[in-house]
Amino acid sequence: MMGNRSGRAVGWRSAVVVIGVVMSASVLSVAPAGAVHGAVPGDFNGDGYRDVVLPAPGANVSGKEGAGAVVVLYGSKGGVSSASKRQTLTQNSSGVPGTAETGDGFGWATATADLNHDGYADLLVGSPYEDTSGGTDAGSVTVLWGSKSGLTTATLLSKPAGLDGSVEKDRYGSDIAALSNGAGVKTRVAIASVQGTVLVSGPFSHTGTHGVVAYENRTASVISVDLGDFNRDGVPDPVIDTDRLSDLSGGEIYLNTGTTYLLTHANGLDSATGDVNGDGYTDLVVGDPDDPYTPGVDGAVGGRILVWYGSKSGIASGAEPVELTQNTAGVPGSSASNDGFGGSLTVGDLNGDGAADIVVGTPLETSNSRAGVVTVIPGRRTGALGTGSYSFTQNTAGVPGTSEIDDMFGTTVAIGDVNGDGRPELLVSAASENDFTGAVWVFPGTTSGPTASGSRMFTASSVGLTQLSGTVLGGYGLLMLI
Repeated sequence: MMGNRSGRAVGWRSAVVVIGVVMSASVLSVAPAGAVHGAVPGDFNGDGYRDVVLPAPGANVSGKEGAGAVVVLYGSKGGVSSASKRQTLTQNSSGVPGTAETGDGFGWATATADLNHDGYADLLVGSPYEDTSGGTDAGSVTVLWGSKSGLTTATLLSKPAGLDGSVEKDRYGSDIAALSNGAGVKTRVAIASVQGTVLVSGPFSHTGTHGVVAYENRTASVISVDLGDFNRDGVPDPVIDTDRLSDLSGGEIYLNTGTTYLLTHANGLDSATGDVNGDGYTDLVVGDPDDPYTPGVDGAVGGRILVWYGSKSGIASGAEPVELTQNTAGVPGSSASNDGFGGSLTVGDLNGDGAADIVVGTPLETSNSRAGVVTVIPGRRTGALGTGSYSFTQNTAGVPGTSEIDDMFGTTVAIGDVNGDGRPELLVSAASENDFTGAVWVFPGTTSGPTASGSRMFTASSVGLTQLSGTVLGGYGLLMLI
């Protein structure tokens, strides 16, 4: 499938979701899926503290290599720790549909939202290499429902059947986004697959029912998805980032605010949404970590991010974005070929000033031999973005661990308040730490933003995952693609 380079609108069509049952094991295919986002912490047990989600898609389960697992660290006044309440979820866990099988990749993608509006956050987990009745590597998505006791029940949110012929190797669930702005259609889930994007609207219930399903299968193979309310109607609008096409760095970027349209001055592989300039409108940030395919035409050496400011009319197809790189004034470091700046991305208000900050992962940073770096670019109501930016590495004073070759710190990034003090924590993963067992850091929030002082490092072994390699705690992010 090729992307729509003309910029003409592409329609969505409705379908009925068929809740399927896992039928057979899957084997990791040659062409990998991208799972871009780290799940935002969510309050799964309603105690007022958000809980940290640590995906481990490479975890071995009951002798099944790469079946995958998700570890949840429940938040508290003291934050999270490996010694506090912890829950490990697999497809062999009680109440979780299916069976852990070799290469399923349970936890490849994760997302959180209170889907059924019962006051408890719910967790969505993608298994893009799951074999189903639809075929090998057809993929599946599991919804684990929050409750006073935490995550105890689950249902499948399977791909609509028969929408585009064969679903063989479709890798449904390779990325997931969820956003709840209110009841009914104001709650939505977006799911990436090779053939397109599935958009499921509320109302949702813990028994697995939901509202209308829309299916977009006329864009290119989808790498990542996100959601944001760009036209301020309360209904989350999808952002679709496709695979690389048309001899450009990154892929095509589509928005849908009723119809799907291409952003003509854009390319990238991941996206995030939030109000970066504090004007009340949702802005779009896109990560384009590739070096230019054609210098001067696309991309930027070392990677870039692109920012579109929202308005009362949303974001126009031909709107020009603001470009930032490591050479932008105020941004630490300098751009060098193959850095991968923009290889992970999240947006959130870290310092409470009403303007959302942009967190950018550069997991392939060449100046430290791909040990990786994470940069925070503060949101600004006035003036140019970049001023006041700051970075973290494993060599930053107070950060546990040491920067080592190919750690890839910054594989994924996320923001969420896990100790209930109103100051969000920053979460950073490094997929290839310790022979790809992986690690995740939690940076405490302060009134001025996250700090390295008091930061905590969680390794696979510290949360009970004991295999010696390949666990990938924190997830792969875009590492298989960049």
